[in-house]
Amino acid sequence: MRAVAVFPGSREVGLIDLPEPTIERPTDVKLRMLEVGVCGTDREICGFHYGFPPEGQDHLVIGHEALGEVVEVGPGVKGFKPGELAVLTVRRPCDVAECASCKVGRQDFCYTGRFTERGIKNRHGFMTEMVVDDEQYLVPVPRHLRDVGVMVEPLTIAEKALIEVWQIQKRLPWECPHAGHTSASSAKIEAGVCHHALVLGAGPIGLLGAMAFRAAGFSTFVYSLEPSGSEKARLVESFESTYISAKDTPIDRLMERIGTIDVVYEATGASRLSFEVLAQCGPNAAFVFSGVPGLRGPVEINTDLLMRRMVLNNQVLLGTVNAGRDAFEAAIRDLEVFKRRWPSAMRALRTGEFPIEKYREPLLGAAGIKNVITFG
Repeated sequence: MRAVAVFPGSREVGLIDLPEPTIERPTDVKLRMLEVGVCGTDREICGFHYGFPPEGQDHLVIGHEALGEVVEVGPGVKGFKPGELAVLTVRRPCDVAECASCKVGRQDFCYTGRFTERGIKNRHGFMTEMVVDDEQYLVPVPRHLRDVGVMVEPLTIAEKALIEVWQIQKRLPWECPHAGHTSASSAKIEAGVCHHALVLGAGPIGLLGAMAFRAAGFSTFVYSLEPSGSEKARLVESFESTYISAKDTPIDRLMERIGTIDVVYEATGASRLSFEVLAQCGPNAAFVFSGVPGLRGPVEINTDLLMRRMVLNNQVLLGTVNAGRDAFEAAIRDLEVFKRRWPSAMRALRTGEFPIEKYREPLLGAAGIKNVITFG
């Protein structure tokens, strides 16, 4: 079968032939890959900034944003049958018995750093025609979400952030007095707007995150470099959010446009921008980092002022990475909401489809919001 792999030793990216995987354990599930999304992580791995093959191998099959169709199940599988759709989680637990998180299936909070990640760290990914994995790492996707299912994994980043923000903000009166909310993990506000969320960046992670915050009832603003009136600005407005261009509004005027900033969801990996925005946050605010900046050298920030404001305003600074099953399930629920409320926005997010033999275009060149590798 065909697969896209990187060879860090020789710094090559190529389409290779691999033996088709087989079911070896009772709880194994075999999937035919339908689509694999391409993201910044894949492009950075193809640029050899990171990415680690399995031990003893010279190559890493990439890809971690996958939608597949079940073709075969082991005799111990209870939750899947052939013909059903599924997405796969990315991180696998470490082998340290004392790791409290991995021991209970929350390897997204691994204490040891010895976890593996499919398509990223020491475990082959999903940019291939067939994949076998244990049932516990699969999440079912309804058939009617076939056209958007590949968006599940990138959406989980925002879903995990929302889950964590809501849990953390229980420290204070965070309920909206004029709006009810459900007890679901995403804590959706059913009516009215109580909190203002600012999303930094209008890439796929930022745009999906903005949709998630808007669906959760936040008055949502997206701050990015593209000018007002641009295609991305119109896309943001199409899902009932406000676009703010950095070309028109400097950071120190954000509060004039937004009012009190209650939550910031950072999706740029730009550290200077992030800390400058942090200084604009309001009382009791939560700031979520999700981007991983390159190590470009030190930047100058006023640490005294930031610390003073954070202490006096009861603010929270949070880093989040990877996602657990709860975030995957929340993402699937939200995609149903997005598709119903903002169908044109969902279509606009998907900007390119490439058969696997044309893998080089999305991985090494093609622009767009979300490009997808497809399998015939």
